[in-house]
Amino acid sequence: MRRMDNRGDFLQLLGPDVSIAILNHLDDPSDLVRACSVSRSWHRFVIENGICKQLFLKMFPEIYNEAHIIELNNMIGPTKLNGDNSSEWERLKRDHRVYAFLARGLSPSIRTDCLSEPISASSTDNYPDESIRNTLEPGDRVENRASYWSSEGENDPNVPETLTYTLVANLCVVTEIRVQPFQAFFQYDYPIYSSKAVRFRMGYPRRPLEFNNDKLASHEWGDEIIWTYTSPEFPMAQENFLQAFKLPEPVLCIGGILQVELLGRVQRQEMDELYYICVSHVQVLGRPLLQPFDIEVLDPSGSCALNYNLKTECCKSSTQSHETEAAAHVRGFTDILMQLLGNGAVVADHESDEEPPA
Repeated sequence: MRRMDNRGDFLQLLGPDVSIAILNHLDDPSDLVRACSVSRSWHRFVIENGICKQLFLKMFPEIYNEAHIIELNNMIGPTKLNGDNSSEWERLKRDHRVYAFLARGLSPSIRTDCLSEPISASSTDNYPDESIRNTLEPGDRVENRASYWSSEGENDPNVPETLTYTLVANLCVVTEIRVQPFQAFFQYDYPIYSSKAVRFRMGYPRRPLEFNNDKLASHEWGDEIIWTYTSPEFPMAQENFLQAFKLPEPVLCIGGILQVELLGRVQRQEMDELYYICVSHVQVLGRPLLQPFDIEVLDPSGSCALNYNLKTECCKSSTQSHETEAAAHVRGFTDILMQLLGNGAVVADHESDEEPPA
């Protein structure tokens, strides 16, 4: 193949500023992969100037202030470095891979179904009838039966409670959390068992969590979860509606664990004069990482591997007679993504980190 003549290369003819402006008009990470495949000079230019990061922040501007988690804290990174020995060049390549991975993998729209499964409640009054699992239901009644979680009763109104869940993905950009206190429509005067305030924590487990019904009913996780984010306290109204608590900034939750802290009790139960907190529904809004993309937390320090599970996507497609447009779009770029992500950043069936010809 004849080498490209630099006199015909617009990166050389137009200079870096104009070339960056042109490349920043691309709106798809796969287009940047193609640009990297043109020649070694294009490959290096795109990486050195952080074009993939700029595209990612253009696609997801709300995550701008979360970029430091990726870059400074080294929360996400390849499992192996190779190629150029320059530490700065390796950092640039790493950022290029990570931002391209996230740009392709994050949900393009805010979803309201980011909550997956309950892990545990700090206490439960009548298990399983008043289990934390009921908080996944969108209403306070299921088949004419009350659906809610209830804490145990306490004499002290300051005793807090916690509800702990997994998210739908190991990486999720969380923007808002909604909590609905339960109104006991079967008790006199229809009392509402809200907490005085709520607070939210996000993090990842030190080791794979083992779930069982005993822990689901009542368990404090203590040191088993490493919390990387704690929100401010939000006052909760003693009203029967889904109350929205927008986080000061979107939070990049790596590890997929969310905890709702219910601080302070308001309502006594007439029959025993004890304070309770009851919740009928919890909802999490955000942008989860979509299949077949995934994040694997490797150790308690928080280092992670970026995974693209090709088998997951293939198995998914084989069980569906009519594939969605989004799934087809992802599958169409499989080879391109493998080129971009390289063998240091992902775990997949076929990987390559070769630079394009000059």
